Amino acid sequence: MKKITIAIDGFSSCGKSTMAKDLAREIGYIYIDSGAMYRAVTLYSIENGIFQGDRIDAEKLKSLIKDIHISFRLNPETGRPDTYLNGVNVENKIRTMEVSSRVSPIATLDFVREAMVAQQQEMGKAKGIVMDGRDIGTTVFPDAELKIFVTATPEIRAQRRYDELKAKGEEASFDEILENVKQRDYIDQNRDVSPLRKASDALLLDNSHLTISQQKEWLAEQFERVIKEKN
Repeated sequence: MKKITIAIDGFSSCGKSTMAKDLAREIGYIYIDSGAMYRAVTLYSIENGIFQGDRIDAEKLKSLIKDIHISFRLNPETGRPDTYLNGVNVENKIRTMEVSSRVSPIATLDFVREAMVAQQQEMGKAKGIVMDGRDIGTTVFPDAELKIFVTATPEIRAQRRYDELKAKGEEASFDEILENVKQRDYIDQNRDVSPLRKASDALLLDNSHLTISQQKEWLAEQFERVIKEKN
């Protein structure tokens, strides 16, 4: 059976990653978390003095970008891939509010996006992958056979993020998270390099009021339909 490329784009905290990971596991595809890659670059920047307060030393980061290697390894306990930055597991570190609040300005830097897109395209050459992010269907894999664009209201997304952090035992403020979600939406949609937008051939999924199982069912239907068309 011919394998395809699946691109899932959408706003932050829409549950794209969970959706993409579960789909990949169910159909035996490889999952690539593009958002985790930008988070890993942000973590690297925090740990290597690239942030001067809120200012980014772009020249310093540009000179170091070739030393940033991101990979994914399957975690046998969770059945999902963990993110590795230069060989170190950073899966938990990249999910903190400190990283969340700084990832958008890092992701707007053109040389960062170019480096990440090149790594992603290399990973995707063999097909049989599911990748989620902001510009997968528009920039990374414009020829993906199945493209999905996910959205939900900012309030619902903030609540999901709040619940997620609380479940991990982390301190969280709903208002701060909602502000962060809205701020990221604005930055993502208005940046110069590959802004967040729905590809013309992407299917729209508003999951504001869908359960995980309803969403899974819908995704499986779309996958089956495209596979039938391609084989």
